[in-house]
Amino acid sequence: MASQLSDEASSQTAGVSLAELPKSNVFTSKLPPDPAFETPESSHNAPRETLGPRLVKGAMYTFVRPERAEEPELLGVSPKAMEDIGLRPGEEQTPDFKALVAGNKIFWSEEDGGVYPWAQCYGVVPGQANLETGPVLTVPQRAISLFEAINPRTKVRYELQLKGAGRTPYSRFADGKAVLRSSIREYIVSEALHALGVPTTRALSLTLLPKSKVLRERIEPGAIVARFAESWLRIGSFDILHARNDRDLIRKLATFIAEDVFPGWESLPGWVPLTKEGASADEVVNPVRGVPPEEIQGKEGAEENRFSRLYREIVRRNAKTVAAWQAYGFMNGVLNTDNTSIYGLSLDYGPFAFMDNFDPRYTPNHDDHLLRYSYKNQPSIIWWNLVRLGEALGELIGAGDKVDDETFIAKGVTEDYGPILIKRAETIIERTGEEYKTVFLNEYKRLMSLRLGLQTQKDSDLEKLFSELLDTLEKLELDFNHFFRRLSEVALNDIETEEQRKNVAPIFFHSEGVGGIGNTEDSAKERIGKWLESWRNRVLEDWGPGKDTERQEAMKRVNPKFLPRSWILDEVIERVERKGDREILGRVMHMALNPFQDKWDLNREEEERFCGDVPRFKRAMMCTCSS
Repeated sequence: MASQLSDEASSQTAGVSLAELPKSNVFTSKLPPDPAFETPESSHNAPRETLGPRLVKGAMYTFVRPERAEEPELLGVSPKAMEDIGLRPGEEQTPDFKALVAGNKIFWSEEDGGVYPWAQCYGVVPGQANLETGPVLTVPQRAISLFEAINPRTKVRYELQLKGAGRTPYSRFADGKAVLRSSIREYIVSEALHALGVPTTRALSLTLLPKSKVLRERIEPGAIVARFAESWLRIGSFDILHARNDRDLIRKLATFIAEDVFPGWESLPGWVPLTKEGASADEVVNPVRGVPPEEIQGKEGAEENRFSRLYREIVRRNAKTVAAWQAYGFMNGVLNTDNTSIYGLSLDYGPFAFMDNFDPRYTPNHDDHLLRYSYKNQPSIIWWNLVRLGEALGELIGAGDKVDDETFIAKGVTEDYGPILIKRAETIIERTGEEYKTVFLNEYKRLMSLRLGLQTQKDSDLEKLFSELLDTLEKLELDFNHFFRRLSEVALNDIETEEQRKNVAPIFFHSEGVGGIGNTEDSAKERIGKWLESWRNRVLEDWGPGKDTERQEAMKRVNPKFLPRSWILDEVIERVERKGDREILGRVMHMALNPFQDKWDLNREEEERFCGDVPRFKRAMMCTCSS
C-alpha cells in the first residue's frame, strides 16, 4: 500500500497525460450561455460559419469549436508551463497534444459528453487620460477556451484557451486569426514575466499554421498560442454588461468571481468601517478582520458590503501587478479595460516592451500619440480602468446592507434611496483609490528595495535612493535593467573611496560612451559616484560588514541578466518566419524561463550578445497593435 501511494505521488509530481489531466467547465456551468446556442449539441451541429460575428446579449459566452487547422507545426512548448499545468514531460510530443493546441481536438463528444469549448463575451472602454467616460465597444476577439485544467498536484485550476483559432460571435469585423509575429512575442513574454515573478497569463505552446495567410499591414503566416490563466475575466467583462444595464448578470458575474475565481467571500479583504473622513491609510491596508458585517452595519457611512470587498480585492491585485511592471520597467502598450485583468494578471500582449534607456515618457505603442500607456502613466491608467469597474459595480457596492433585499434585487434602487446609494458608492471608490495608491507604493518600494539589495525599507529610500537613481538613469540615458544587474556584481570594497566609485561608474555606460545632453564622461562618473556612495552606506546599514557575497547573490536572484527585449524578439521573428530557424525559439525561451542565470550553455556568443548592450539604433523600439 505504501509503495502504491509512493508511486501515485511520484506520478503526480512528474505530471500526467493529457487524457488523465482533470478537466472542468465551471465557467460555462455557472454563467448564462448565448441563447442562440444554449447547449454544446446545438453549437456542434451548427455549420461553423454560423458561429461567426453577431450581436449576443444576456450571455457571458457562446459554445464554439476552433476552426480546423491544416498541416499545423508545433514550434515550441514551455516546459515550465507543462509542469505548472500538470502535464508530464514528453506529452508535448504526442499526437493528441499537437492536435489540441492546434485546435484540431476537443474533449467532448455527443455520445460521452465532456467539456465543450467556448468564447467569452466582453467589451472595452478605451483608456482615457482623464475621467471622461469613453464609449463601450465590442472588441475583435480571437480566443476560444478549451477547458479548465486542474493540476493534480497543486490543485490549481487554469482555463486553457487558444488565441488565433478562428472566428467567434465576438470577433466583430476581424478574422479570428493571429499572426506568427505577435504570437511569438506573446509566447515568450508570458513565460518571461512569470519567471520574473510578475503576475501574468501563461503560454503553453506556439503552433504555426502554414496554410493560413493573414492580412494585416501585409500578408503574414498565421499561428496559435495555447495559453492559460486562473481566469480570463477582465474589466471589459463588466463594461459591456454595464453599458446594457444588465444588472442581473453583473450580480451573477461578481458572485461567480468571488466564489469560483477567488477562494470565496471569506478570502477577500476584511471589513473597513467608513467614516465621514474616510478610513486612515493604516485601516485601508490593515483592515478589520473577523468582524461580522452586522456589527458595523447601520453606523453612519459604514455600510461596506461583500461586493465592496470584492472590488477592493481586484483593486489590490492590480496595484501589485502595476507596481511590478514599474519595478522591472515593463510596459503593456495597450491598457484599455479589456486588457485589465480581474485576477490582477498581465494580459493580452500587443505592443509591449521592456525598458531600454530609462525614459518615463516612453511608450512602445506606435499609435499612442498621447502617451496614455507610457511608463509613467501605467499606474494612473490602470486606476482609471478600475474606476470604470467601480462604476459597473456601483449599484452593488453602494447598496450597503440593502444589497440582498428582495425588492432591491428585483427592481433596483428606489428614487429616494438613489442619492444615498450614489454617495456611498462614490465614497467607497474614492477611498479605494487611496488603498490602490498605498498598496502600489508598498509593493513598489518592496521590489525596488530587493533590486537594490536592501533588507529593510526606510521612508527616506524613496527620495534618496529610488528617485535619485531614476533621475540619474534618465539624465545619463542609461539602461534601466542592465544597471541593476551590473550593480549586483559591484563589491562594496571596490567603492569605498570617491576615486574608486568614479572608476567603477563606467560599467554602467553604453559601449559608445555617455549619453544625454550636456553630459561628459567626468560629470557622469561624478554623478554615479555620488549615488553609489549613498547606496553603499545604506547597504552596510542593512547587512553590516562581512556579508557582501550574500548581498550580491541575493541581488542576482531578483535582477535578471536576460530579458526578451524588443530588438531580440524582432530577430527571433525574422529568423523563425523568414529563415526557418526553429532552434532559436527554444534557446530564447530557455533563457526567458531562467533569466537570473549567468550563462545557459546553449550558444555562448548569442547569449552574450542578447544580454549585452542594446544596439544603439534598436533602443526604445515601437510597434503597432495589429496581431
